[in-house]
Amino acid sequence: MPGIAIVGVQWGDEGKGKATDLLASRTDYVVKFNGGNNAGHTVVIGDEKYALHLLPSGILTPGVIPVIGNGVVVDLEVLFEELTALQSRGVDTSKLRISANAHIITNYHRTLDKVTERFLGKRSIGTTGRGIGPAYADKVNRLGIRVQDLFDESILRQKIEGALEAKNHMLTKVYNRRAITCDEIFDDLQQYVDQLRPMVGDTSLELHDALEEGKNVVFEAGQAMMLDIDYGTYPFVTSSTTTSAGAAAGSGIAPSKIDRVVGIVKAYTTRVGSGPFPTELHDEWGDLLRSNGFEFGTTTGRPRRTGWNDTVITRYASRVNGLTDIVLTKLDVLTGIERIPVCVAYDVDGERFDEMPLSQSDYHHAKPIYEELPGWSEDITGAREFADLPVNAQAYVRFLEEYSGSRISAIGVGAARDAIIQVHDLI
Repeated sequence: MPGIAIVGVQWGDEGKGKATDLLASRTDYVVKFNGGNNAGHTVVIGDEKYALHLLPSGILTPGVIPVIGNGVVVDLEVLFEELTALQSRGVDTSKLRISANAHIITNYHRTLDKVTERFLGKRSIGTTGRGIGPAYADKVNRLGIRVQDLFDESILRQKIEGALEAKNHMLTKVYNRRAITCDEIFDDLQQYVDQLRPMVGDTSLELHDALEEGKNVVFEAGQAMMLDIDYGTYPFVTSSTTTSAGAAAGSGIAPSKIDRVVGIVKAYTTRVGSGPFPTELHDEWGDLLRSNGFEFGTTTGRPRRTGWNDTVITRYASRVNGLTDIVLTKLDVLTGIERIPVCVAYDVDGERFDEMPLSQSDYHHAKPIYEELPGWSEDITGAREFADLPVNAQAYVRFLEEYSGSRISAIGVGAARDAIIQVHDLI
């Protein structure tokens, strides 16, 4: 029985939530292994739309045990707001498990995130301002507060005091903000302790035992490959490991337990925040993709930057992640476009690059080399078999598969939960 990692291949918002939900009916556990509430996954069930930010998508499927792994940074206010909202809509959230080793986002993390972005001005990264980066920075600097610390008041106070010692100097002397007291952070975190306690455990052991027992476990990435702290478009990236390697480190299971790696690729490309984006469109085509695809951030509401599909980054992600399968999403958004460009390589100062350029400087100067494919006008939202697609839509999918380095095993053709074509079984 497999451990399956689901990763985003572009800059996020590819539809990982839909793919996770597709697998969830045959899955015992769904694990979020990185990130925090800086990314949103939207899942449509019937007439109901669910926007998840911190919780694993599997929480919407009865019988699935959702897990927040040790690689996640947890904003407790957001966690309980999401749980309350789901409970009010009749969703059972009682099975949620949270790693005792996951780190906590505090108010000072959120404050530092926002003031730092403003201070950077035109050099800002384009963060969501939700404290993700500062929380991960504290984790690496060994100043972080973990979930387990909330259950020992003495340790919790010591850790808050240690973290605030340097941060208050920065807030008051660099950013001209007021100092934050230990008591206000302590009191804020303590209000969640009783609710949190039953959810917390050794999730690494629980997942190991589940895999040993032959149960299916899906590992769900937050963000995507091109936002990875090591392999993304640094420094315009997130602060965690978004690749399949992060699934093991961020959940506490052995890499050998991951049997399949599913990459999620949008039929075109989008990005939120600053940073290079070779296929970005600043014309009516970009507006059309944004409008037809409803490309506005689930978490922030910000309009997404839009562009044509980029097979260079898909090949890159296929190699780094070891993709075994691709789920292609939002193919229906391209309906009605007469000629559809696809980026197959880059031009950097007259030199052709079929793979990712080595340096950040080269990538900033990369211009897409396109091949154009004929489009289709037929409505494809009702297609449930590959043969149901128009001939040109089939050719578009095959072209992306040929240039992407991995087989396309499923195709999203609409927002509805069942609007998907399964070409190959993912479990």
